[in-house]
Amino acid sequence: MLTARAVSTDRQWSHDLSLPRHGIPVSPVSEPNGSPEPATDSTPVDQHHPHGREAALWKLAVGAIGIVFGDIGTSPLYAFKETFAGHHPLALDQEHIMGVISLMFWSMMAVVTLKYVSVIMRADNKGEGGSLALLALINRASGQKKWTAGIVILGVFATALFYGDSMITPAVSVLSAVEGIAVAAPTFSNWILPIAVAILVALFSIQRTGTARVGAMFGPIMLGYFATIATLGTISVVQTPGVLWALLPSYAVHFFVIDGFAAFLALGSVVLAVTGAEALYADMGHFGRRPIRVSWLWFVLPALMLNYMGQGALLMRDAAALQSPFYLLAPEWMRLPLVGIATMAAIIASQAVITGAFSVTQQGIQLGFIPRLRISHTSAATAGQIYIPLINWALMIAIILLVLTFQTSSNLTAAYGIAVTGAMLIDNFLIAVVLFGLWKWKKRYAIPLLALFFVVDLAYFTANLTKVPDGGWFPLLVGVVIFTMLTTWAKGRRLMVERMREAAMPIKVFIQSAAVSATRVKGTAVFMTSTPEGVPHALLHNLKHNKVLHERVVLLTVKIADQPYVDEAERVYLDDLGEGFHRMKILYGFMQEADVPAALQSCSTCGGAFNMMDTSFFLSRQTLLPSEHPGMRIWREKLFAWMLRNAESAMEFFRLPTNRVVELGSQVEI
Repeated sequence: MLTARAVSTDRQWSHDLSLPRHGIPVSPVSEPNGSPEPATDSTPVDQHHPHGREAALWKLAVGAIGIVFGDIGTSPLYAFKETFAGHHPLALDQEHIMGVISLMFWSMMAVVTLKYVSVIMRADNKGEGGSLALLALINRASGQKKWTAGIVILGVFATALFYGDSMITPAVSVLSAVEGIAVAAPTFSNWILPIAVAILVALFSIQRTGTARVGAMFGPIMLGYFATIATLGTISVVQTPGVLWALLPSYAVHFFVIDGFAAFLALGSVVLAVTGAEALYADMGHFGRRPIRVSWLWFVLPALMLNYMGQGALLMRDAAALQSPFYLLAPEWMRLPLVGIATMAAIIASQAVITGAFSVTQQGIQLGFIPRLRISHTSAATAGQIYIPLINWALMIAIILLVLTFQTSSNLTAAYGIAVTGAMLIDNFLIAVVLFGLWKWKKRYAIPLLALFFVVDLAYFTANLTKVPDGGWFPLLVGVVIFTMLTTWAKGRRLMVERMREAAMPIKVFIQSAAVSATRVKGTAVFMTSTPEGVPHALLHNLKHNKVLHERVVLLTVKIADQPYVDEAERVYLDDLGEGFHRMKILYGFMQEADVPAALQSCSTCGGAFNMMDTSFFLSRQTLLPSEHPGMRIWREKLFAWMLRNAESAMEFFRLPTNRVVELGSQVEI
């Protein structure tokens, strides 16, 4: 449970960015005296990621296979089967089988190879990818334009859909892998659900210990998995070599000609073959563009297509294999070991999604979309190894409920596609802004490319809408709930900051009156504040109640830039206000941990070095009051107040020494 014992003002200001009128904080940070941002777009990516860029290409490629491609790699477990035996079954004849294989191949080429690997992955924010990183990049490059609000809202909703995807992916991957028991050892069919639940509970239970050791094994395990499914697929293709002709686009076109409506409905299942494509972009910061491209084009894509063609060839020879074409590709003696290999691959795919949920949450916290949550670092060597208890246990409960409610992977796939296709469709709007606003592409090049992306993704999305009554409602519901919470938090923060600014006393007036009249005591007082102007509420309350000022008074604002990393040399900015008063800004990237004591101790130009045993940190604890003219609806005010009470303590979030923190209460209307 999150504690409410130390809720404070800096809950809003600790991540203060300039807030546009729609209430979503994504504006770039302006530095003192109008100076430019410390880190610019020209900063080399290598500078921020020395741990990954110095490694050999093949090592990074193997690592990418283990982390990035787990989701899309486990799609053969269920995608091909669901196309023929799912909610809109197809006739098991050669024309339909060849048409489905062709659709899958060209979907991978259009969505994964062209859209994500070739285009979107070029739009990195200092090497980092993902919807939030792309939003920050767009905002920094475009400024406060009128269309920015709509783009931000779309990006936030894509992030909300990602959480729905994070719940469904582990459920469907693990369940579909374990269902192989029904093929390999039918007598144990009743154990499928208990085994799946036990695996999921174990998976989430080990998250708090870190995944560095297990993660080192991901690459080799997934290499073995892809090699296995490629080999099994090749053996089947050799028996029916005619299936290779399905790679021609004419078979996909012919499918629509002979059975147009059925082909359209089949898109709802065909898209399962490309689920996980967005992970290539989200995980780009860990490996870089080139290793991911190499892994995809030279290993993962061929392995997947060989397996899909192998399943298609098997169904041409034996329609009864539709029971489980993935497992029936293997000889009988190998099916039980294949269940183990597939289960390990499903666990790895689930781990990648869980890690992604932690990373997205951390980005959301740093950028001001999500309240502060307790974040534990599980590795001293790798900053990206984090654990967020609330997200971990909430995901586990949701996933287990999904497994127990839907019970089969076939039922779960109905809920799967809508989240993925929705996020992919939204990505098109973001990349449109990048092509026209950032890269300045000519219309004759950009419009046909965007038209292709929109037609493909819109077709997939509308096909999946037909499955909303069968389970597609779940990710939509999750997306709406999380979107409401994110936007409520952002707007509430903006309103609180505005009210605090309205009531703030000019700092020069305060210094002139208080510096000569108040008693000065030895030591340093650090007053955390959300705004770089005015007098912090905690300072006013401290002077009112204690009637003293410290010899050195530091007004400290922590800002999160819309770039992932900020160099140590550009971390701290100072302004000497005179009379022992100093204004300080500490700047972090949205992928960095805010360690205020460490930043202070590295600074020696603020009236001398900082000694933590001689420094007190003053925080202001805010209490919300109802307003005569509320800035948002009453139910959203109550939701914001609940989120405010349950956010993580600023003392812990900024790693302040527990015995050097003083909290002072104040009230604010929003």
